[in-house]
Amino acid sequence: MSATIPGSTLGEAPTPVFIFSLPRSGSTLAQRILAAHEDVATASEPWLLLPYFYTLKRGGVYAEFNHAALVNAIEDFCSVLPGGREEYLAEIRKMVLRLYGRAAPEGVRYFLDKTPRYHLIAGDIVSAFPGARYIFLWRNPLSVVSSIIETWGGGRWNLYRHKIDLFEGLENLIRTYTTAGDRAHAVRYEDLVTDPEDTWRGVFRYLGLPFDGSVLDSFGSIKLKGRKGDPTGTRIYDGVSRSSLERWRQTLNTPFRKAWCRRYLHWIGAERLRIMGYDYEELMAELSSLRVSGKRIASDAFRACYGLAYDTSEPGILREKLRALPEWKRIHVHK
Repeated sequence: MSATIPGSTLGEAPTPVFIFSLPRSGSTLAQRILAAHEDVATASEPWLLLPYFYTLKRGGVYAEFNHAALVNAIEDFCSVLPGGREEYLAEIRKMVLRLYGRAAPEGVRYFLDKTPRYHLIAGDIVSAFPGARYIFLWRNPLSVVSSIIETWGGGRWNLYRHKIDLFEGLENLIRTYTTAGDRAHAVRYEDLVTDPEDTWRGVFRYLGLPFDGSVLDSFGSIKLKGRKGDPTGTRIYDGVSRSSLERWRQTLNTPFRKAWCRRYLHWIGAERLRIMGYDYEELMAELSSLRVSGKRIASDAFRACYGLAYDTSEPGILREKLRALPEWKRIHVHK
């Protein structure tokens, strides 16, 4: 159901559709196919909701203005609103709906917001947008790990940079999906590319839109403006392709990577994998069957140690302080 945009000349706001997934799960492919339908508008990756929902979260933000003090102040402000915290969130919802409406052609039924880091606030989004649609996109965790290494690490070990996604993000997504129940629609990346007709028909049925198989061919012409998104997949794939399904086998075949992935699958556990549509024993068996290569042993060991130091020391913050060193008044604590 669409909502009227208060004070807007646009009339009815498009209903939001959120794709919830980990990075490297095929969300850009899904976004482009959905955007090929005339009733779906989108933008590359809006990231709109993250800063607003984090105004009520004490952790996860270090800022010059002292984020903890900001949360206290906004909580105090909410306490004087007639509707309290819920009224504050309702105003955020109205503002975002207005922005979605202004970003979409008039009369479009849906605005698709695909922002992978929404896995951090998926539960907040489901609570704040009860009339929205939620598509949970799962992918084999071994493929996700492999794609992160290949896409953002050039084949070198880099998962220390993405633990927030692989652990907290996955945990949040599964928790939100189980509580959303029938309001959400789940789909596996593997099914999107091996059985596209039936799988996409189910997605469009969930959205109440007619399915036209031509979108599986025409999505290649969809251009998403913006600096965020998946430039690799957009550049390589103009059609639905299965070529990425087994690529993880060539990336994860070192002793260190196999051991790390074994621990990761154990952490996810059989029940959470079942919710995602995967079998724990089957994935473990496939991982164990990989023939080990010694090609990157030294590199993996070095970068694992570096990653521990990287996560502990926050070099990005230190680098900015060193840049500001000539002006000592700009060196201060971030809270």
